[in-house]
Amino acid sequence: MNRPEIIKRHEFLSGIRDTLPLLLGALPFGLIYGAIAATSGLSMTAAILMSALVFAGSSQFIAVGLVAAQTPVAIIVLTTLIVNLRHMLYSATLLPYLKDLPQRWRIPLAFWLTDETFAVTVHRFQRSDSSPCKHWYQLGSSIAMYLNWQFWCFLGLVLGNRIPDAQSWGLDVAMPVTFIGMIIPFVKTIPVLVSVLTAGAASLLTLAMPYKLGIVVSAFAGIASGLLAQRIIDARREEQRR
Repeated sequence: MNRPEIIKRHEFLSGIRDTLPLLLGALPFGLIYGAIAATSGLSMTAAILMSALVFAGSSQFIAVGLVAAQTPVAIIVLTTLIVNLRHMLYSATLLPYLKDLPQRWRIPLAFWLTDETFAVTVHRFQRSDSSPCKHWYQLGSSIAMYLNWQFWCFLGLVLGNRIPDAQSWGLDVAMPVTFIGMIIPFVKTIPVLVSVLTAGAASLLTLAMPYKLGIVVSAFAGIASGLLAQRIIDARREEQRR
């Protein structure tokens, strides 16, 4: 095996390894999605296809709930699109590192991009080493998350009603805790801290907004506040130099 192939293999396996701690966190979400989908009126085929083709936990939960409420298809599609707008922010962050890749790479990496994979991958891209194969790291993380999610969703579908009172498993607490755990490693500067606190406060204030629009509003509020904090810090540094 030549050196480039060794580097690719190392990056790929490192992506899988660094994602392993997050795989167990998907267990309750996948099981509960499958259990709820099994009792929502969706056929097993439709539920499996949704999991395989949408691959977005929050959107899948929302879509299943809307299907159970017999919501029009157009509203379901629009709502899931709005909830997934945060992935545009993820993509914009990763674009400088992936822009030179061919479409055959960028399309699958974009499809497989999740909150967990983004959190793991962005750390790898931000390291100062000159590895030309960091996208293989993202591929390893992406495939690990994808196969893991499909497995737990399928198991939830198979178990169905045998999972007692799935909707009361406390995901309203577990999901925020999971996200907080992914965010903490990024809080290393004042602008990032301001961004996180602002987004958190905004999410509480916009909790009642329909179609989960509060997620998008909170994300943009966090970005804007972080940029503003960085500008203020830069301006003060410039004044001190004079």
